[in-house]
Amino acid sequence: MTLSVAQIDRETEQLIDEWLTLPEVAQRLDLSMGRAKQLLKDHKLLGVRRGSGGPQVPAVFIDGKDVTKGLPGTLTVLQDAGYDDVASLRWLFTPDESLPGSPIEAIKAGRHTEVKRRAQALAF
Repeated sequence: MTLSVAQIDRETEQLIDEWLTLPEVAQRLDLSMGRAKQLLKDHKLLGVRRGSGGPQVPAVFIDGKDVTKGLPGTLTVLQDAGYDDVASLRWLFTPDESLPGSPIEAIKAGRHTEVKRRAQALAF
C-alpha cells in the first residue's frame, strides 16, 4: 500500500507542539502499523512529512488509546470543502477568537459539533 503524505511547510509546522511518528501512533492506539497507515489513508487521522522521514501525526490527535473524538468527522468535512492535508492542519491549529482558541482545542474540549459546523461553512 502506497501512502501519499504531504510535506508540511515551516509556518504550519510551528503551530503544532508535539508530533508522533507512525510507529508511535500504532503503539499508542495498540494497532498494527498496517492499521495505523489505514487510518491515514481513510482520513481518520492526518499525517504529514516533516523533513525526510515518514509521516508524522500531531500528538493531540490521539486521546488515550483512541483517535480524538470528533476529529475524523471534521477531517472529512475539511476534505469535502477542498482543504488538502496541510491546509487542514493549518485551519485546525490556528487560533480563532470566536471559539476561543483553535479548532483542535475546541474539539478536545468536546465542542466538535460546533467545529464541524464551522468547517462545513468553509465550503460555501
